[in-house]
Amino acid sequence: MTMQKGSCHCGRITFEVEGEPTQAIECNCTHCSRKGFLLWFVPRARFHLHAAEDALSSYQFNRHMIDHRFCPHCGCQPFAYGKDPKSGDDMVAVNVRCLEGIELASVERRSFDGLHLL
Repeated sequence: MTMQKGSCHCGRITFEVEGEPTQAIECNCTHCSRKGFLLWFVPRARFHLHAAEDALSSYQFNRHMIDHRFCPHCGCQPFAYGKDPKSGDDMVAVNVRCLEGIELASVERRSFDGLHLL
């Protein structure tokens, strides 16, 4: 399986993800749209953080279902923790824009109406 490398902007937060991001979610909620996220959801077991958890800051809003993790130094948010709403399995929403060497035009974008989720 392919291993993708990613990081925050300053490089203090690094990680690897097993797999190939062929499609990503483009959510229209106020948080995602303002930051321009393209989210690739993967099982937690395929995500390997190479920084201490306490090196990251956390942001949660609305229903507090997603734990948005970001670098307190550069402010970049490379991923978020959450759960699959159907299975309850631990998931990671990887910001595809934070992966190295990804040609964004090759990633299919799927729209998600997070703005109207209540």
